[in-house]
Amino acid sequence: MAIIPPALAPISQTVDNIIPDRYLVTLQENLVRAGMYVKASELLTLVLIGGVGLGVVVFLLFSLVNINPLIGGIIGLIFPAIAVFAWLFFMMERRVDSIEQGTPDFLRQISSLLRSGVGIETALEDISKHGKGPLTDELKRAVIEIKIGSTFEDALLSMGERLKSKNLDRTFRMILEGRRVGGSLSDVIETVAEDLRAILALKRERKANVMMSIMFLLIAAIIAAPFGLGMAMAYSSFIGSLGKPNPLLEAAMLSSGGYIIIHSIIAGILCGIIMYGSAKKGIKYALLFAPAAYAIFYVIQTLGPKLLGF
Repeated sequence: MAIIPPALAPISQTVDNIIPDRYLVTLQENLVRAGMYVKASELLTLVLIGGVGLGVVVFLLFSLVNINPLIGGIIGLIFPAIAVFAWLFFMMERRVDSIEQGTPDFLRQISSLLRSGVGIETALEDISKHGKGPLTDELKRAVIEIKIGSTFEDALLSMGERLKSKNLDRTFRMILEGRRVGGSLSDVIETVAEDLRAILALKRERKANVMMSIMFLLIAAIIAAPFGLGMAMAYSSFIGSLGKPNPLLEAAMLSSGGYIIIHSIIAGILCGIIMYGSAKKGIKYALLFAPAAYAIFYVIQTLGPKLLGF
């Protein structure tokens, strides 16, 4: 699906030629995983144009309020990319969670159809023709893969690999193993469905139990620490303007900015460990926390004196 007008097609083609294919393929896979069926180079074109436009606007605004316009231009340039990729990350997580929640009911339907004498490939195709949502979309894709030559095993495993869900990958492998060893496949699938339902219930309970810890880390990393240090630097600048300069002020500002970035990165990694048990997933939160925290710190230390009438 095209998301840019024809006039921007040359820019999209240029982006397609400049960026290595492996990065475009990775981005395209993540877009499909998020349920966005758009071309990766076209999305990057919109991000680039939006960044340039917003960078110019913020550059002019910072010039009008006597703030370093170069900083404003950089913030405006990178903000659309941060916003788009943050939104893409949360869309991927939400879509995978929606698919996981619907999988137990899907497996029970498969089990019922198998008991009525329908083959598993036929059952998968029948279910994919009804309903709507991300799980149905993935089932239709699996059915198409089977029709064009993939085996049932490959289509099912590729679904788990594509969604990068350990729960789904484990579930599908258990079903395939039960099919390989023989026995009642319908009973195996129903047992797996109940097992997955219990795992998802524990996952929801864990998220609910750690939500207060996540909120504490979020507030501390993005609001409390940047605001407190920003106001301290603003007050120090005000004291210096009264004729009592602090020779360590520049070093203090640099170290405070470094602390804010390090603190927000650590908080993001801790969020990943608490929520998913994986520091790797926390890096995604850190990449969001760090620029947001530093932006608040910079705005507070710059505009603080004006807001307080210093």
